[in-house]
Amino acid sequence: MRAKDAPRLGAIRLLQAAIKQREVDERIELDDTQVIEAIEKMLKQRRDSISQYEAANRHDLADVEKFEVAVLQSYLPQPLTEAEIVELLDKAIADTGASGVKDMGKVVAAVKPQVVGRADMGKVSGLIKARLGG
Repeated sequence: MRAKDAPRLGAIRLLQAAIKQREVDERIELDDTQVIEAIEKMLKQRRDSISQYEAANRHDLADVEKFEVAVLQSYLPQPLTEAEIVELLDKAIADTGASGVKDMGKVVAAVKPQVVGRADMGKVSGLIKARLGG
């Protein structure tokens, strides 16, 4: 606020409103994991909007959404590298005793709490499937 950075302040206020809305709706106080999930949900919405705006040739609106994505990403934990993800997957596969694609759910359940907010679950699921021979 003191820096007079209105666009950044607007993005932060949107995040605060989303968190407060979820707390009121569910009558709970969000913990860190749930706040990260809320940020990820907002990021997904922004990315969807960017693709729609660019398809409609509205680059001015897409630029606003891209700025909000950058602001929101600054509140997420440091993303995992591909090597770190593979290491986590190998450990989870060994711990769960997964032997094929039919055991993918066990591995996802073991890995998800460790990667939430730090990696794209779609990408992680693809890596799990590849590791399990799918």
